[in-house]
Amino acid sequence: QLVLVESGGGLVQPGGSLKLSCTASGDTLDYYAVIAWFRQAPGKEREGISGISNSDGKTFYSDSVRGRFTISREYAKPTVILQMNSLKPEDTAVYYCAADHGFNVDMIFSERHYHYWGQGTQVTVSS
Repeated sequence: QLVLVESGGGLVQPGGSLKLSCTASGDTLDYYAVIAWFRQAPGKEREGISGISNSDGKTFYSDSVRGRFTISREYAKPTVILQMNSLKPEDTAVYYCAADHGFNVDMIFSERHYHYWGQGTQVTVSS
């Protein structure tokens, strides 16, 4: 059973950067076709923001983070990284990683696509 654990969240000033990690255990991350990052701000629905295809390394970003966030795999480790730059107060949320054996590109930012979820890490962007 795949277990995902997010880390790296915290408090950062606007314009700053954070690096989130999603570390897998219990199974090999290579067996999962897609790994994605979601976030949920208070009072809002969970939003898919970035994903990476394990087969070809193709990356996907929502309009809200494109150009500021970068997703990557650390193949020597069972880890997916979300590098977040130029952070804004509206990026404040709990950030989750998710994974699934299948991959439907049309549903990459849909919660329904994913069977495996981490517990989340809080990111707060504030001065």
